[in-house]
Amino acid sequence: MPARDDLRNIAIIAHVDHGKTTLVDALLKQSNTFRDPDAMGTTLMDSNELERERGITIFAKNAAIRWKGTKINIVDTPGHADFGGEVERIMNLVDGCLLLVDAKEGPMPQTKFVLKKAIAAGHKIIVVINKIDKPAARIQWVLDKTFDLFIELGATDEQANFPVVYAAAVQGKAGLAPDLASMADITPLLDQVVANLPGPEADVSKPLQISVVNVQYDNYKGRTAVGRVENGVVKKGQAVAHINRDGRIAPARIIAVQVFEGMGKKDVDQAEAGDVVSIAGIEDIQIGETVTDALAPVALPVMEIEKPTVKMTFGVNTSPFAGQEGEFTTSRNIKERLDREVQNDVALRVEPGTGDGTFIVSGRGELHLSVLIEKMRREGFELQVSRPQVIFGEENGAATEPYEQVYIECPEGNAGVVIEKMGKRRGDMKDMKVENGTAFLEFEIPTRGLIGYRSEFLTDTKGLGILNTLLLGYRPKAGDISANAHGAMISMEQGTVMGYAVTNLQERGAMFVAPGAEVYVGQVIGENARAEDMEVNPCKEKKLSNMRSKGDGASVALEPPRDMSLERSLEWIGDDELVEATPKNVRIRKAILDSVQRKRAELKA
Repeated sequence: MPARDDLRNIAIIAHVDHGKTTLVDALLKQSNTFRDPDAMGTTLMDSNELERERGITIFAKNAAIRWKGTKINIVDTPGHADFGGEVERIMNLVDGCLLLVDAKEGPMPQTKFVLKKAIAAGHKIIVVINKIDKPAARIQWVLDKTFDLFIELGATDEQANFPVVYAAAVQGKAGLAPDLASMADITPLLDQVVANLPGPEADVSKPLQISVVNVQYDNYKGRTAVGRVENGVVKKGQAVAHINRDGRIAPARIIAVQVFEGMGKKDVDQAEAGDVVSIAGIEDIQIGETVTDALAPVALPVMEIEKPTVKMTFGVNTSPFAGQEGEFTTSRNIKERLDREVQNDVALRVEPGTGDGTFIVSGRGELHLSVLIEKMRREGFELQVSRPQVIFGEENGAATEPYEQVYIECPEGNAGVVIEKMGKRRGDMKDMKVENGTAFLEFEIPTRGLIGYRSEFLTDTKGLGILNTLLLGYRPKAGDISANAHGAMISMEQGTVMGYAVTNLQERGAMFVAPGAEVYVGQVIGENARAEDMEVNPCKEKKLSNMRSKGDGASVALEPPRDMSLERSLEWIGDDELVEATPKNVRIRKAILDSVQRKRAELKA
């Protein structure tokens, strides 16, 4: 099939925080895409509020630049394993990849995941060794490790013979030799993309076929589908056939065709095979479906996405403060929002729950689901969610569960406590190396054992540890894991937290609430120092009298409460607790608020 020489479709893939979005900044600014590049700021592609706050890419996004007569469609992909579904579907959109590797850290777990997908899709790959300006850069070691990874993942001879570009993306420089002083700009990388990555193979004479990889919403055009024109030509006003996942064919008409230009889209009358387009007019289109010729409808293969591994129960907020802080509070509101999310996120599943107004939401990991909850909070939703649980499978009549490969980097002095905690959680140590006072540990552990460990790990390593994971797949179920045991301080009163009460309670554990906060009966207001629940009264006031003595009212230092963010709360809670998420607050509560009913339920269990 003929290849188009005027077009390149490429994805930028890497482990989290290796500089993908920063590199896209340099490509956009130095290809004369903007009139005033300096005024555009940084991390241009991270347009979402959550992405900018966390400093990570969550959603795959498209951009396009022009370089020496060639149009280059760029897709910036997430680097976190929990958003791997975004990377998997993007592989159908592109013909080549830029694989970024940190010049000090080398290939990391997510590098392995995204590279595996790119190699399986048969894409040509350019390796970009980024951050060569780091003082501790070890460029040759990183290059050797990257080559080993290509061989390990079964790359063909052509894929393993990859071109290498060295870069300092934050300075907007690249070159073919690892010498920062000789680099001027990003030009060598753009030249390598045009010279080494192939143009899309496509035939304009064949009947139209478009595979949909993303669905977006436009205020004027309604639901739009982003996809690649595999064959034929797509025109504005054209009558087409829409083939869904079940193979059902329905007639449709395209009301608008757009191509990507810079960071935006441009309306065109038609687009040819090989182009990445956004089309409007098909209201019920979903990711993975096909838009094809009305007279000769032929479906493209349906995209297969790896299954979710973690589930949580989302439900209507039933606390005494329900309806006071959110705009959308009913089960119908929550169901509509979750259904909308499923249409845009192929790695997410939603099923009806066992109780009234509850839904079982399954995703790739804790972060995947917590980002969804955070998005819903910010949109005005009130909901309560359960502790994350793994999704068990079955093979030959035996129970199976997901396992993860865990790579840990921590100071040598903290390695002992990390190994001990991982052992308690059924972690199996596979490798250990110590270099210059830093321990590098590798474990295989059930996903169940990792839930709730990340914040504990940061505490154990004094914030200096790095923990990365990679899903290994399903294996026979391990035994019981009870490493997340903790005791909760539970409020027995509804009212305002008093400083007088907190002075006494902070001696018995860590507080989650500050004086002045409103609490209710059954709300968890702190962590008990012992691994047992304790009912307390945080609303207790000091009795006033008209007598004053020298010792009265002695000043007591109040410790600041522990900051329980959404992720931290989800990690901390036990099976009998819930997280209440509203636009204004994140609270932890017992699933059964009344203490008498709670004791009865414990006795029955």
